[in-house]
Order: sequence, then structure tokens, then C-alpha cells
Amino acid sequence: MKIILLGPQRRPTLDGVVRSLGLGSDLSGPVATVTAGWQEREPDDAELAALLGGRAVNLGLYRRWLDVQDRDPEYFAGARRLADTVAELQDLYLLRLDYALRAVYAVQRRSASGDAVPDAVAAVRELDTGHLRRVNGARLEFFEQLAPHDRPVIAGHRAEVSAALADAAALIIAGGHVGVLAEVLHLFNVAAALNGAPVIAWSAGAMALADRIVLFHDRSPQGPGHAEVYGSGLSLVRDVVLLPHARARLLLDDTTRMAVFARRFAPARCVPLEAGTRIDISADGGWPPGVRVLGEDGHMTAREAA
Repeated sequence: MKIILLGPQRRPTLDGVVRSLGLGSDLSGPVATVTAGWQEREPDDAELAALLGGRAVNLGLYRRWLDVQDRDPEYFAGARRLADTVAELQDLYLLRLDYALRAVYAVQRRSASGDAVPDAVAAVRELDTGHLRRVNGARLEFFEQLAPHDRPVIAGHRAEVSAALADAAALIIAGGHVGVLAEVLHLFNVAAALNGAPVIAWSAGAMALADRIVLFHDRSPQGPGHAEVYGSGLSLVRDVVLLPHARARLLLDDTTRMAVFARRFAPARCVPLEAGTRIDISADGGWPPGVRVLGEDGHMTAREAA
């Protein structure tokens, strides 16, 4: 299926994408939308619906998740325990990550040749990989114990979501809270229900399509933080780290820091998603030429098609 990644939509560019795909025309079918990342504001999608010419069908994934919480207390209690487990794993990971990245920067400062830096970065990569494996393992164990497809409430919602997606001319995933998006997209089995129609996503919605979700914020009130591996998205886009609002959230002028960032996640592309960005990924996974990526030298560069 074709996947279109967009930058933040504070000044919408979605309308151009809609026109280019004919999604607002009389010949277009319904367009499924996901605004679950907005959480309680999920129904506030009038502007999005207007861009789609009244053809939007909001899948209501956040509302469905709240319904599961109310009607399947056993599953919800298990989900709370899983969240506590993942939070503990994240805390331990961040503690180790802090020491590992401090070591990388110290080696950078003291190594005249830079020969020792790759080994230091490799230790961080191993830490990232191990953490993602443990988080995914905890989720897999949870799903084996409380299989969603065996839970009547969840199975009912999955069937409704699948039916809506079967007729959809496209799926649009808005931004918001990436953790909530990843949770509900997995819970309601959205990836398995896709019918081959285009998928359009921006900001956190785009991040939720990737095989690895990385959280980052160098400009927080507490000072620069370490980018952290959070978990796995739908894996519709692989070997890429998506960076919405990169200019506002990363210290891009600090090329030493950015070089560590890029090397840490290589060979995955580190791709900024700024306002106005549009990246069309073909059905065979090919990327267009000229996509800007964060290079291993810490500078932004245009990448050839691949």
C-alpha cells in the first residue's frame, strides 16, 4: 500500500494530498480517520471532516478503548499491570542510557582520533535493542495471557473497525499522544484490517506507523534530554526514525550531538517531519529522492531514492 508521511498540520497541507488522491471527489468512497491521539478531543474532527468532503468515518479508537475499560475490567486490570511493568523497564533503561550516553560524549571529547567512539555508540545501540526486545516481550506475554481476540468486547470492536476499513478509500491517522495511538492501533488490530488503500499520517500518527518509536526532546524546560526508544508501532514503515518538529525539538546546530543520534539508530533513516513535508512511500517500500535525513556527520542531507 502507498504510505504518505506529512509534517505537522498547524497550517494544513492535508488538503493538497486529498486532492491529489481524489479523496474529496464524488467518486471517492469513505475515508477512515484516527484521531485517538487527541484523547478526550477525539470527536473534535470537524475541520478534518470538512477537508474530506464529508466522507470521513472516524474509527473512534479512543472511545472504543474507554468502552473496553468499562466493560472488560479483567482486561483493563491486566493492561494497568502491563503499563506498570513497562514503566519500570523504561525507568531502568533510562538510568542505564544516561550513563551510556555520558560515556559516549566523554569519549568524543577525549579521543583525538575518534576511533573509540564507535565502540561507545555500539554499547548504546545494544542497550536500545535490548530494551525494545524486553518491552515487546512483556507485551507479547500480556497478549498471550489475555488474548484480545478471545475477549468479546474487544472482538466486537475489532470486527466493527475491520468492516469500516474494508470499504475505506484511505486511512488517515492524525497526531497527538503517540503512546495512546500505538496502544489503540495495536489493540484494535488496525494493521491486519488494512485493505491496501493509501495510509496518510502526520506527526505522532506517522511515528505510530514505524517499527521503532523514538521519543526525543532537547529543548525541554529541564534541559536537553536523551532520545529514548519507546516501543514498536505498526511496522508499516521500517528502518526509519521519524522526527516531527525536529527543528523545534532537537539541537540541530550541535552537530556532535546529532552525529551520535544518527549513528545510534543507523542504518535506519532519521527523518525530520517539518511543516510542509510530504514523503510518498510507494507500495513496494521505495522512498522518493531528495528526502532530508540526519546524516552520521550530524548534518542534514538529501538522500537518494531507496
